Amino acid sequence: MVKRARLLYNPVSGHEIMERNVAGVLAVLEDAGYESSTFRTRPEEGSTQAEAKRAALAGFDLLVAAGGDGTINEVVNGIAGLKHRPMLGIIPVGTTNDYARALKIPREDPVGAAKIIAKGQHIGVDIGKANDQYFVNIAGGGNMMDLTYEVQSDVKSALGYLAYLLKGAEMLPRMRPIQMHLAYDEGTYDGEASMFFLSLTNSVGGLEQIAPDAVLGDGQFTLIIVKTANLVEIVQLLTMVLTGGRHVNDDRIIYTQTKRLDVAAKHGEQLKVNLDGEYGGDAPMHFVNLKQHIQAFANVAAIPDDAIADQDEVVKGKLIASVHALHDAHPNDSEDTAH
Repeated sequence: MVKRARLLYNPVSGHEIMERNVAGVLAVLEDAGYESSTFRTRPEEGSTQAEAKRAALAGFDLLVAAGGDGTINEVVNGIAGLKHRPMLGIIPVGTTNDYARALKIPREDPVGAAKIIAKGQHIGVDIGKANDQYFVNIAGGGNMMDLTYEVQSDVKSALGYLAYLLKGAEMLPRMRPIQMHLAYDEGTYDGEASMFFLSLTNSVGGLEQIAPDAVLGDGQFTLIIVKTANLVEIVQLLTMVLTGGRHVNDDRIIYTQTKRLDVAAKHGEQLKVNLDGEYGGDAPMHFVNLKQHIQAFANVAAIPDDAIADQDEVVKGKLIASVHALHDAHPNDSEDTAH
């Protein structure tokens, strides 16, 4: 039976890079054995999510999300609640492309990303559920969330530490702690916090050391609770992130692993929740990790062994990648053996 793939692409992501590469991506998918078609995402809220669900129910074997983290989020929200879920391919052409960073997929190279799908290596990835919504990379709440997401990636690349300091100074009037109740696997926190943060990967806002020990597919969130709301201390913590992930042992934060989290604001305060970079509603909210809920294509050979949970498909993918690499290095060995 012929496998079917549906490419859902955001035409405006990455300075319209996908519009120029649709034909090339489809050619790679066709060569990999997929009968392929496309869906050009629309501005209407929920259109991508609805199309992902429709395609899944229509029996498509593979959905390819081409765009930024928001496009991936919409596709996952379309299929995560279904009993039978297609495989997920990712073509990152957004701004930060955190999820693609974690899966070692080439960014701003649509055809190169499609070739990762064609290799056939995939892993079971965890999906977060927040009440009745899903997220693939991060969830969080509190005033510090704005600081991590309002700094544009190009500014961050150019200015580094200074970019956060400048944005922090701009946000100073609203940088205050919120009284929170947070219940997780290892305990409960009741008190002031400027942010709580759940991560499924090690890449957040282009930074790969916020959750340095995150493991793909292990069924655990990385939970970070930032207790301080002092601007200087927050910038110090961000600097520790940028210089090797030294924040994990700092007394001003709680850093732990958990399979679930219950969040509520105390004293009637509003606590906005951010899901994959977008507003996802207000607390109270219940979060649960859905272990290896979706099979996603990834550059398995490039991901360190200790960054992926034990999975049969991962072991198989690593072996296949090793054989291919050996063949590429010694292309004539098999011919010599045959003679």
